Amino acid sequence: MTPTNDIVEIAKRIAIKAHEGQFRRDGVTPYIKHPEAVASRLTDNPGVEAVAWLHDVLEDTSVTVEDLRDQGISNQIIDIVIMLTKKKDIPYDEYIKTIASNRFATEVKIADMLANLSDSPTEDQVLKYMKSLLYLLDSNK
Repeated sequence: MTPTNDIVEIAKRIAIKAHEGQFRRDGVTPYIKHPEAVASRLTDNPGVEAVAWLHDVLEDTSVTVEDLRDQGISNQIIDIVIMLTKKKDIPYDEYIKTIASNRFATEVKIADMLANLSDSPTEDQVLKYMKSLLYLLDSNK
């Protein structure tokens, strides 16, 4: 994936606007701090960093695939964002296995889980993320 840094700025702008008014589980922290934390771990590749900014917009906001296309986001980036979007009817283990099939999605999901683990997770979340991290790290060898 070889997009320019411009795509990062576009993705960041989309995420900031999409998550406006949303808060993390503490009810105080602006939600945008989460995609920002994920993206900050992935600055080596502008395409992956753009995915990190956008990884929750389809799942947690009213932004659509068409909106992303209209803003100039490439199909390659959109496909990875779609892959990272958890669908309610797909078991979590299947979702993680799908992510493991794509190196870029795996990088973003690992950064996502690390950010979530640093943000006062419940005991159940810690166990879920640790199991998934081990799976993704093992499948990415």
